[in-house]
Amino acid sequence: MRRNTGAMAGAVLAVTALSGCMQDLGAGTVSRFLQAQPGAAAPDQAETQAVAPKADVAQDASPIITELATRQSVLTPGTPYAEVAAGVLAADARVAEAELHVAQLRAEAASKNWWPTISPRITLTSLGDLVADLVINQVLFDNGRKKAERELAKADVELAAVNLSESSNDRVYEGLVLYLQAEEGRAAADLYAQALKDMGQFEWVMNERVKGGVSDFSDLNVLKQKLADLRARDAAAREKTTRAVAELNAMSSVPLADLRGLRGMGAASSHQSLDVLRAQVERDRQLAQAKIARAAHLPGLSAGGSIRNGGEGISLSASTEQMLGVGTGASLQAIEATKITADRKVTEAEDISRRAIEADQRSIAALKRQAAEAEALTAQAKTNLDLFQRQYDAGTRQVMDVVSVYETFLRALEKQLDLTFRAARAELDAAKRLGVLADGAKI
Repeated sequence: MRRNTGAMAGAVLAVTALSGCMQDLGAGTVSRFLQAQPGAAAPDQAETQAVAPKADVAQDASPIITELATRQSVLTPGTPYAEVAAGVLAADARVAEAELHVAQLRAEAASKNWWPTISPRITLTSLGDLVADLVINQVLFDNGRKKAERELAKADVELAAVNLSESSNDRVYEGLVLYLQAEEGRAAADLYAQALKDMGQFEWVMNERVKGGVSDFSDLNVLKQKLADLRARDAAAREKTTRAVAELNAMSSVPLADLRGLRGMGAASSHQSLDVLRAQVERDRQLAQAKIARAAHLPGLSAGGSIRNGGEGISLSASTEQMLGVGTGASLQAIEATKITADRKVTEAEDISRRAIEADQRSIAALKRQAAEAEALTAQAKTNLDLFQRQYDAGTRQVMDVVSVYETFLRALEKQLDLTFRAARAELDAAKRLGVLADGAKI
């Protein structure tokens, strides 16, 4: 039994060593004979090294993951924005994180695919006896398939990392959008509350003038209609706040109803958008899949068989996974074209991203400028209102004249409010596109 065990171990070691030798052979005679594309059958350096120096492919430094991990959030610590982000991330189910863990385990498994595979086999003989042995298989030359499988597993990890970054940034974005909606509703409600108070004073004056026979009853009806419209807008603003706060608290681990303020974002560092990173990872996956598909059309060499009786059953075999046919040449050309298409998709994604980022910056600048102009127009409208109020007190203006100017002032306030929150929302959109709403190292 000891002799058989030693023979089995020797057979395994011999096959594994032969695999390394065939990797060197693959870079020379075999690859030239098959007219493989340059580099397709080049030996993987890790294949010819001892077992100990082998690095786990999935754990090698990845530029994509490094890029994601070094992203710093643009949310200023201690601000309402940062508190909202922390609250919603703490309550995240983190499905994308679990998927990343699964991809890492698969990559770890793929990093060992160069080892020989062993499987037990039990056979029932015609005499009713059970014969048990081990079947071993070692790929000696596969036109780069095993290496491509490791590259594919690595790309899957990178894709899962991009998904995790997108998921975290999307959740923070959704939470901050709800927070902005709540803040806008509160600001609008405060605005309409003051407007109702002022318009109510106009109504009282008009009512007294109607009682004294100085003004017409139709003017009073107009004021009542304006008051009713203001009450409806005030109620809508409060409902907007209530709905946004309720939804925000539902997706957060802590209550966030007491937060106030809009300031909380710093300048974003220069990073590629998440769309570009996704395109790069998908290109790497397509290239790895193309290499696997190409290897399936070319003959490979493997050693295997039963290691019973001292390994006498082990033999060499050459075969192709895909049968050769009339369309094989076109299939190989299609695989090569896939690589070109994948590169062009990255170029297209980069072009779209540059235009979108530039558009975001222009939009933010334009909205901030318009908000500043609206603030100046609001100040001018307030000056006109004060002038009409003084003229009314002096008896040279009618109540409805003052009401008309007051409505102009109110519309200016509404426009300023709308532009202010549109600019804040545009900043969120730009930060989401770059994936800098959440710290990469924390997620």
